[in-house]
This record gives sequence, structure tokens and C-alpha cells, in this order.
Amino acid sequence: MNPHPPIVTSILSYGMSGEVFHAPLLSAHPHFRLKSVVQRTSDLVKAHHPGVQVVRSIGEVLNDAEVELVIVNTPNETHFDFTAKALEAGKHVIVEKPFTNTVDDARKLIALAKKTKKTLSVFQSRRWDGAFMTLKEIITSGVLGKIVEYEAHYDRFRNYIAPNTWKEEPGPGSGILYNLGSHMLDQVLVLFGKPAFVSARIGTQRPGGRVDDFYDLRLEYPGLNVIVKSSYLVREPGPLYLVHGLLGSFIKYGLDPQEDALKLHQIPGTPGWGTEPEKFWGKLNTEIDGLHYEGKIETLPGNYMGFYQNIYEVIREGKELAVRPEQAMEVIHLIEAAMKSSNERKAIAY
Repeated sequence: MNPHPPIVTSILSYGMSGEVFHAPLLSAHPHFRLKSVVQRTSDLVKAHHPGVQVVRSIGEVLNDAEVELVIVNTPNETHFDFTAKALEAGKHVIVEKPFTNTVDDARKLIALAKKTKKTLSVFQSRRWDGAFMTLKEIITSGVLGKIVEYEAHYDRFRNYIAPNTWKEEPGPGSGILYNLGSHMLDQVLVLFGKPAFVSARIGTQRPGGRVDDFYDLRLEYPGLNVIVKSSYLVREPGPLYLVHGLLGSFIKYGLDPQEDALKLHQIPGTPGWGTEPEKFWGKLNTEIDGLHYEGKIETLPGNYMGFYQNIYEVIREGKELAVRPEQAMEVIHLIEAAMKSSNERKAIAY
């Protein structure tokens, strides 16, 4: 018997992130109660979650004394304003990535969260990708020896400009680096901490594109080279991760299966959830206790519910926050350094 009541939660929009990620994860988690979702004109959420209230304005959420936790998953340019208003209204807040559009905005929100004594976190769900959890275990185990090169790709094939979406419009926080780079840079910071230098090339490859749709980032550490790349024009996917150390290498193909399962309205946490087919397991080629080993490594099951489990433990049990806003601010700092490097065509001391 759980002694704590469920955390009453509201989501500020029902676009892709609300429909595919937040609403299903919150609805499936026994320690949360999704009370309301903001939809200005549609009632779509009720088709998937009949018991959830539809409200027409963010003000209704902020004025609802029962709501404890607010999910700010609105367009990037609104993150600062809506997060600040939710904190000032006495709510705990989870912000979709990217956290903010500038480091200065992030710093202000962190100060406000401390002042209001409310939990503030960022939805860095990709820390709970099975591939990343497996990679982290491999690196920390030392089985590859000292890591000398890490290369990560997050590629898509979308050779058209999607109509009627703010993600294709120039503006604060727009473009692929804020969108996908937020996940990739968070993973790099978790694994290796802050780099010494950042060198980047960011641009637009698709005809008619108005925002950046590819990046190639090089992060330099003492004795370690980190490469982070993404593009919308990769029809034949390469490796997700390539990691080389003094003793061996690890290579991994295939994206985490949880997002596709959520799009099919499968229920998170059910048997087999997040389990990857064997054909996508990574390959390890290394030396263990003087013996050569070469073979597959079974991917750990992914578990996006782990993010919300941590939020519950923080709010109800006072445990340590997994995705701290200071870490999310560091991601924005890296993005700003990468943009400066690309604009000036030179490496930036971090």
C-alpha cells in the first residue's frame, strides 16, 4: 500500500510530445493522476484518455489548486514564460527539451525554482533509452579501457519541409540542434562531463529549409575526441554509437523501440516493454582479463517510466533529482558554444 497520494498533473499541450510521451507515461504510472490537458480547440485527448479534463487555457491550470505538477511541452519560445508562471503559481514543473533558448533564461528559472522551493526538471527521456543505458554500463565497467573516441548519430530521413509546424520556422530555439541535439549533448555530459573545446558545423541541407537541419559537433577532452552528428537527409542509417577505447570497441545500430510502441498506443511498463530485437544488439570487440572477446551484448530494456518514477520519488520521498536543471542549463551552454563556433568557423574554448 503506497502511503502517498498520486501526484496530480496537468499537461500544457497535446501535440506530439503530449500525445506520444507524457500522457501515456503519466496515465500508466500508478503514482500520478493526469487531471487535465490544455487544448485550445480540440478534444483529442479524451479519445485516448477519457477520464482527463480538457481545459482551454493555461490560466485554468495555474489557478487549479489541486494541480501539483505542470508539464511545459509548448513551443520552445514559450518555455521560459510558462515555466516561470507555473513556478510562481506554486507548481512543480517538468519542461520539454530544450530547457530554454538561452543560458541566461535557464539561470533565472533555476533561481526561481529555489526561491519557490519547487522541483524543476527537464524531460531528458533519452537517458532511459535501452541503448544508452547499455552503453553507459559498458563504459563505466572499464571493459573498453580508457575511452579515446566516442561518436553518436541521431539521423532521420525527411527530405521535405513539414507544413504548418513551428519547428520549421526560424525563431528562438528552432532547428535540429535545439531539438535533437538537446538529447545527444545531455548524454555526452552524463558520460564525460564538460569538454575543453567545442568545434561545430551547423547548417541547412534541404532545399527551401529555413532552419538548421544538420550538425557536426566535435567536443575535445584531454585524451578523448567526441563526435556528435545529426541530419534529416540520412536514408540509410549508420551506427547509433561507435566507441573506441585502449582495449576495444563497441558499435550499436538501431533506435530505441519505446517511441514507436508509444505511437501505437501500447501501454508502458507491460511485459516486454522496451525490449530490443536481437538483430539490433550492439557488438563488443575487446580484451577481458587478457582474453579476446568478440560478440553481441544484449541491450538493456528501455524504460522512459524511469524518468517519472524519479520525479515521484523526488516530490513525495525527497530523493535526489536525476535530471537537474543545472545539467539542462549546461546543455544550452553547449548549444550556444556550438552555434558560436559554427558562426565564427573556429574552435571555442569552453
